[in-house]
Amino acid sequence: MDLSDNRITILPSNIGNFKSLKTLNLGNNRINQLPPQIGQLVKLEILSLNGNQISQLPDTIANAKNLKELNLHANRFQKFPMVLTRLRKLDVVDLSSNNITNIQNDEISELQLTELNLNQNQLSSLSKGLAKCPRLKTLRLDENCLALEAIPAEILTESKVSMLSTKGNLFTEKQLADVEGYAMYLERYTAVKRKYD
Repeated sequence: MDLSDNRITILPSNIGNFKSLKTLNLGNNRINQLPPQIGQLVKLEILSLNGNQISQLPDTIANAKNLKELNLHANRFQKFPMVLTRLRKLDVVDLSSNNITNIQNDEISELQLTELNLNQNQLSSLSKGLAKCPRLKTLRLDENCLALEAIPAEILTESKVSMLSTKGNLFTEKQLADVEGYAMYLERYTAVKRKYD
């Protein structure tokens, strides 16, 4: 179902009746909250909510157990929606262009994502828990407010992250390359690059 580029302000509660829906595109509307019934979309795999005015997700979204891709680009999140840690099949999340200032909850390690996009937020601190995400390979942190010390060393040394993007923060790429443990990250990056070349 594609309802993008309209002027929708409210998603009706009967959206929960579409039990077989696999893809729902609500991008570029004026929605500021989702009804709890969104969790009744048990077959939903792709949910696009980019370009809206959403600042939090209902807890019931954890019931949409088959969700794989979630696009929340350009909304009004100030906190990372921790409910996402309960979606075990979630693979890709785009939270770029929001107003998230920090990720301090170590429970973020429960995320099952392979890719997390946090570009263009207001991030100044990150949890070490990100390094423990079992499947996280791509972590995008471009254009935030991160100092070099705010990048947990564990992301370089212990994580599975093989694509770490940090341009436009309070340090240069060269400064990051001088950090102890960067060589371990580079090994993972190079191995993945070789695989695809």
